[in-house]
Amino acid sequence: MSVLKITAENFEAEVMSSDKPVLVDFYADWCGPCKMLAPVIEQVADERPDVKVCKVNVDEESALAARFGVMSIPTLVVIKGGEVAAQSLGAKPKGQILALLD
Repeated sequence: MSVLKITAENFEAEVMSSDKPVLVDFYADWCGPCKMLAPVIEQVADERPDVKVCKVNVDEESALAARFGVMSIPTLVVIKGGEVAAQSLGAKPKGQILALLD
């Protein structure tokens, strides 16, 4: 499954109302650690069809970043049933990202 780009317009439908767990990557195009994390996020999307993987550009969607208290990037948030189930700051290896989903 590919990574979905999330905006304020599709956030509620794609993330909060999802019947699957959702991994949200808050990132910016200029962020070095975010760029390092991007291929790992793509791998998780490809390997875990049971999880919806999304990206939120904090420069374009500052209100969404503020809603989740994102103060530094990359920030990963796992949402299950409309609730935050896990949160992680900084670039992480794939194993740690997968552990957030369990």
